Amino acid sequence: MSDIDIPADINQARRRFVGSAALSLAAVGLCLTDAAEAQTPPPRAVPGTNASFAALKQIDAGVLNVGYAEAGPADGPPVLLLHGWPYDIHSYVDVAPILAKAGYRVIIPSLRGYGTTRFLSQETPRNGQQATLAVDVITLMDALKIEKAIIAGYDWGGRTANVIAALWPERCKAMVSISGYLIGSQEANRPPLPPKAEQQWWYQYYFATERGAAGYAKYTSDFARLIWELASPQWRFDDATFARSAAAFDNPDHVAISIHNYRWRLGLAPGEPQFDAIEKKLAAFPNIGVPTITLEGDANGAPHPEPAAYARRFTGRYEHRLFKGGIGHNLPQEAPQRFAQAVIDAGGF
Repeated sequence: MSDIDIPADINQARRRFVGSAALSLAAVGLCLTDAAEAQTPPPRAVPGTNASFAALKQIDAGVLNVGYAEAGPADGPPVLLLHGWPYDIHSYVDVAPILAKAGYRVIIPSLRGYGTTRFLSQETPRNGQQATLAVDVITLMDALKIEKAIIAGYDWGGRTANVIAALWPERCKAMVSISGYLIGSQEANRPPLPPKAEQQWWYQYYFATERGAAGYAKYTSDFARLIWELASPQWRFDDATFARSAAAFDNPDHVAISIHNYRWRLGLAPGEPQFDAIEKKLAAFPNIGVPTITLEGDANGAPHPEPAAYARRFTGRYEHRLFKGGIGHNLPQEAPQRFAQAVIDAGGF
């Protein structure tokens, strides 16, 4: 048993971390493949086909009242789909029907600071550090009585999926992670990067200033749209598509959570002490032993590591897929059919 627990004040009955056995790289079964080679294609989906979800649901989970979309049979194998910044649950608006038709119970929560998710108390710190986002998902699974799920995500959602797969593997049947291994640490972020790499993180440094915080608060929608354009330079999304997601940024805690997330990464804002034990484990960059498919778009304009840099972190059955055709950072919304197929395939590992 591990000495890592979800803080007691969030959930008194949380499970402790069970470490997965470390396997040699030779047992990984690394396979580099084009997503077009995936087997048993799901029903064909055209990006932008679906404009919205059915009525959203709300549930108290930990320190939050979480807003989430749900699709598929209630008794189907559960899948959690986690969005990134600055996006929202509509990243999966075309993925959800595919997985639902395939028999999965699909849960798509708005992360803290997005959509209809709200804090239950005004006294709770508006914390965006990686540990607390993962704890949010674990407590949501508990509230929904989901013992184990396929977990998939990108950007903040991909990092959150990584953390759960690494520290709570008993809750993760399989994982799909865009841009691979995204677990970080404040210590690892201390050394400077080469200039071109630093330039890609311009918004992180902007957010480190009070001018940046005020600028994001004033121009949230314009800022988010710029990030979308830079991160997915070949994605020709229309105004209506962006507006549907931009509504999620009207959440009263969106700016505070966003700013804290990036400041915490650089050690410029403190985390909460009850998450220190989790962050200590994450700072050691734990391997991930659950079955995993990592994905990358061939036109991802956001900062991301090369697949070869993280392949060794996955010690269970593992495969990497490159999505070709000008696919950028918001891969599930830009290539929903191929993304859904990856989820189905990972669940069958």
